[in-house]
Amino acid sequence: MSISRRSARRSVRILGVAAASAALSLGLSSTALACNISEFSAEATCDGSKGVITVTDKDASGTPATITVFLENNGSDAKQVGDATPIKGSKEGTSVTFSEDWQPNAEYRIRVKTDNGQVDKDISPNLTTPSTACTSEASSSPTPSASPSPSESESTPAESDSPTPSASESSSTAPASTSSNAPSPAVGESNLAETGANSNTGLIAGVAGALVVVGGAAVWFGMRRRGAHSGN
Repeated sequence: MSISRRSARRSVRILGVAAASAALSLGLSSTALACNISEFSAEATCDGSKGVITVTDKDASGTPATITVFLENNGSDAKQVGDATPIKGSKEGTSVTFSEDWQPNAEYRIRVKTDNGQVDKDISPNLTTPSTACTSEASSSPTPSASPSPSESESTPAESDSPTPSASESSSTAPASTSSNAPSPAVGESNLAETGANSNTGLIAGVAGALVVVGGAAVWFGMRRRGAHSGN
């Protein structure tokens, strides 16, 4: 039984469509499994007081790649952070971490290069760190320890207050001594006044004058008697 030319053409056409469909399916599947730079992401976080940069690969094909991190300065590489680190992605995501004491608002360039050369690009845009630096519990602990210092400073004024009363006592003692010295010159002056012009002085002078008069009278009478005796 011979096959007509028309039937042969129909068979060839059907085989061609099937082959094209198979090729398209393979192309789509290979594209879906291909590694893409969009499957990589980076984030700057803190591990306690230390800063870290974490790069995550969500390549479902698991294509091996190498991650390199650079610190940027005015659009150029200032330094490389750590060593180039290999990574093999997964659908759930695989991460690698770089220890970096990053500063706030710093810029980092992350280079991704697959082993098969399918990807050799930077994660876009560049990574910019948070505006707040990492802090640890140790750095926050000095804050409560700093509270005793005010108490010590408060105790210092308390001690300074105690000398103040003593100073006032010394100052009060000083006026007492001056007041005790003040009467002494007054007493001296009163003694001098008494010795210079006392009411007893006039009495003594009067008695002395009387004694002089009595003595003179006695002498006069004595001389008169003696003259009378000599005349007899």
